[in-house]
Amino acid sequence: MGRIGVDLYPLQTGVPLAQVTSFGKFLGGSPSNVAVAAARLGRRTAVVTRTGRDPFGDYLRAELGEFGVDARWATPVDGLPTPVTFCEVFPPDDFPLYFYRLPKAPDLELREGELDLEAIRGARIFWVTGTGLCAEPSRGATLAALRARSFPGAGRAPEALPPDPRSSNAGGAECAARFTVFDLDWRPMFWGDPEEARGNYREALGLATVAVGNLDECEVATGVREPRAAAEALIGGGVELAVVKQGPKGVLAVHRDGTVAEVAPVPVEVVNGLGAGDAFGGALCHGLLAGWELERVMRYANAAGAIVASRLACSSAMPFPAEVERVLEGGRA
Repeated sequence: MGRIGVDLYPLQTGVPLAQVTSFGKFLGGSPSNVAVAAARLGRRTAVVTRTGRDPFGDYLRAELGEFGVDARWATPVDGLPTPVTFCEVFPPDDFPLYFYRLPKAPDLELREGELDLEAIRGARIFWVTGTGLCAEPSRGATLAALRARSFPGAGRAPEALPPDPRSSNAGGAECAARFTVFDLDWRPMFWGDPEEARGNYREALGLATVAVGNLDECEVATGVREPRAAAEALIGGGVELAVVKQGPKGVLAVHRDGTVAEVAPVPVEVVNGLGAGDAFGGALCHGLLAGWELERVMRYANAAGAIVASRLACSSAMPFPAEVERVLEGGRA
C-alpha cells in the first residue's frame, strides 16, 4: 500500500541530468516495486494506491498487470497528475532522485472510507511505507489499514494456509503466520520536520509485526543509529522482527524471541542502487511466507538486492527465483 509513479531513468550513466539526452520509462514507487519483486518470485500480489486519470496512470496499471500484480485497487484520481521521478546515475554510490509530485501525489489521496479492509485483513502479508504517513488523507488511511490488521490473531493465523501454487516454495511447508510490514522509507523531501515523522512512525510501529529500514530511517524512527540498539528500539516500539539495512556492512535482523541474523552483503558491481532495497523487500516477503529460518531469509533478500543493483532499471530488473539461487550458489549478481 502506498507510492506509485513513473520512473524516468537516464540511459547514459555518469552524466548530469541537464546533459542527458534519452530516458527509459519504468513503473516506480517503492511499495509498487516490492509487489513486483514478490510477484517475480511467484507470489500473488496487489497494490493499494492511486494514480492520476491520465496516460501515465493508464501506463502504470498496464505495467502492474504485465508484472502479474493485481491492479484492481490502483484507482485514478481526478485533477492530480501521476507523479514522475527522475534520477541521476553516478555509480557506485551516488543516485540523486528528483520527485515531481506536485501539487499533490494521487497516492496521498488514499482515503479510509474507500479501503477494502476485508482484502487488507485477508492478506498473508501487508506492506506499508513511511511515505504514506506524510500527509492526509493517506496518513489516516494507512493507520486505519494497520489497525484493521492488528485485531487479535491477525499477526498469527490459527492454522496453516495452503501454499501459493505459483510460489517457488509451493512444494514445501509454508509459514502459517501473517505479517504486517512497516517499511520506514524515510524521504525527507516529503516531510517538514523529522520530529513530525517520528510521532507518526511510532504509531505505525505499534501496529506492525515487522519493521524494515536503513540506518538513517531507523534513526528517524527511534532516535538511535547504532544498528543493534536501533533494532532493539524498533522491537520496543511493538514489532516482532526488526530488519536494519547497513549498506556495505550488510543487514542485521533481530527477532523478539532472541534470534539474531547478521549477513554480509553480496559483492556486486553497482550500476544503479535505487531498486536494490525494493528487491530486498520483495524477497523478504517471499522468505517470511515460506517460513525459512531468519538467516536464510536475509541471505536470499541480500542476493535479490544485489542483482537489481547490478542493473539500470528497478521494476523490470527484479529477479526470478533461478537468478537469486544462482547468486546464492556463488554466481555473479
